[in-house]
Amino acid sequence: MTEYNRVVIPIGPQHPSLKEPACFTVTLEGEKIVDAVIGIGYNHRGIEKACESRYYTQIIYLLERVCGICSHTHTTAFCQGVEELAGVEIPRRAAFIRVLVAEIERLHSHLLWLGVAAHEIGFDTMFMYTWRDREAVLDILAELGGNRVNYSINTIGGVRRDIDDSLKQDILKMVDALEEQVKYYRELARSETTLAARLAGVGKLSREDALKYGAVGPVIRASGVDFDIRKVDPYAVYGEIPFKVVTDTHADVFGRTVVRVLEMLESIEIIRYCLENMPDGEITAKAPRRIPAGEVISRTEAPRGEDIHYIRSNGTEIPDRVRVRAPSEANWHAMKQMLLGQYLADVPITIAAIDPCFSCTDRAIAVNSGRETELMDWPRLRQYSVDWYKKRGIDVSSVKMPERRSYF
Repeated sequence: MTEYNRVVIPIGPQHPSLKEPACFTVTLEGEKIVDAVIGIGYNHRGIEKACESRYYTQIIYLLERVCGICSHTHTTAFCQGVEELAGVEIPRRAAFIRVLVAEIERLHSHLLWLGVAAHEIGFDTMFMYTWRDREAVLDILAELGGNRVNYSINTIGGVRRDIDDSLKQDILKMVDALEEQVKYYRELARSETTLAARLAGVGKLSREDALKYGAVGPVIRASGVDFDIRKVDPYAVYGEIPFKVVTDTHADVFGRTVVRVLEMLESIEIIRYCLENMPDGEITAKAPRRIPAGEVISRTEAPRGEDIHYIRSNGTEIPDRVRVRAPSEANWHAMKQMLLGQYLADVPITIAAIDPCFSCTDRAIAVNSGRETELMDWPRLRQYSVDWYKKRGIDVSSVKMPERRSYF
């Protein structure tokens, strides 16, 4: 084949298979992908920069919005990092509640992913089943925190919400009913020939490549690597909870599906353990407003994989630096490897299989002008955007920005 037989196709930034803007430029020889450029970086929300002008307690609610499906795990990583800097030990009951909510959130995330993945391959019956079951999980989260997505459980020093007997019974009823459905999905994954035929061999990522590119979460565990922060670096009370890390050796989209389905069964057992063994006592410990100077790295196992928060304190009520390495940021590095050799029709499900979150990955505070790297504040960043679009025939300068206000 020569270069004349190659076709370059851009997928995105707006595309029906993409839930957020990104651009994947694939080069084809016939129907097979021989090269790919992963173009992310279209969502710039400035959350990390915004953390540098807010109190630690305000940052919790900001970081909860890094990702709606991983909201609890982000605030857990941040809070436990700040607690380590401040020398605060949270009550055991609070630690159990953090784990309980984290596993309910994992059920939410995996059910959502399973539905999206089914939709990407045209299996809309499974999409409707899984999202129906997800509603029961969201109802529990709403009962627990007052919101179906951002439930604001964590605070520095513990948690904001307790578990009473009524809520405990509701959670147990939910997991009992959900367990039967997840077992059905497990059998479906093992026995439904069309599902295996559509997913097996798609998005291949060998064990060696998974380690080479630093994949995390279900992606690396589906390549046979036993890596889970809940086991390798236990936090909260994960160190005393009996559960197994789910792995698979298919090293493809089918394997990532199996891992997520089996992980839901493990999450259900963890939830039951937390409810049956949760001690009595307080749910918060007193924490100082001013956090002692220092720096810390805090890790949690998000539904998508390892979540890392770096926090640097200067001894005041406002951090000097907050850096979030979300799991999607780690998994993007292996995406090109997963796409090479695949058919064009496999691109949507291959991308979806890492359960990507574009917003929690993208960062932008600097522009290289060719002469020097220049840091930009909000007004200059807006003007840069206006000028960029104007060169392309779009004038957005008439759009008025709301007045920025400070609430502290």
